[in-house]
Amino acid sequence: MPPTPNLPDLAGGYSLRPVSKAILPMVIDAYSEDSESAKAALPWLRSDEDITRQLSDMLHDLEHLSNADRVHFWSIHDDENTFIGLIGLGDEMQLVHSNYNLGYWVRKGFRNRRIASNAVDAVLEWLNSRDSIFRIEITVHPRNEAGLITAERICQRWNGQIIDEFIGIELNDKTVPHKIHVIDLPRM
Repeated sequence: MPPTPNLPDLAGGYSLRPVSKAILPMVIDAYSEDSESAKAALPWLRSDEDITRQLSDMLHDLEHLSNADRVHFWSIHDDENTFIGLIGLGDEMQLVHSNYNLGYWVRKGFRNRRIASNAVDAVLEWLNSRDSIFRIEITVHPRNEAGLITAERICQRWNGQIIDEFIGIELNDKTVPHKIHVIDLPRM
């Protein structure tokens, strides 16, 4: 089972590095800049609990699980080692035959530069190069217009499909409807 690889040389001068606990200060700074978008990308964060502890626990768990091929998460950096965001393949799927759910978060000052799209393509190309069949889900809240557009574009590039009905996802003791986009690899 492959560990999470480095994915260097993305278009635009960015790279993906396996998540580690060492980036905690950078993640906290990014969270402090725009906590609302961070909470949208990491909806399990609880405002009534210590954010630093929750983010630390997340990074610890992701670093540990990445070597078991259960999840794969990367931090996005530029050439100057600036933390740009996170992208990952998680293990909380909504559909029975899925292997991973794909999620990403780009800091406010770096949005609208195709960073998320380029990172998604790098991750999907890595999965596509493996000798296995994968089904990847992208779940998006229906009011997240930018997220819906991004997921639709990903589906167009990767021959994905959009599930017509909404799927209820439990977040902080509430059921929240989401749109699910599905990509099957290898590409046909």
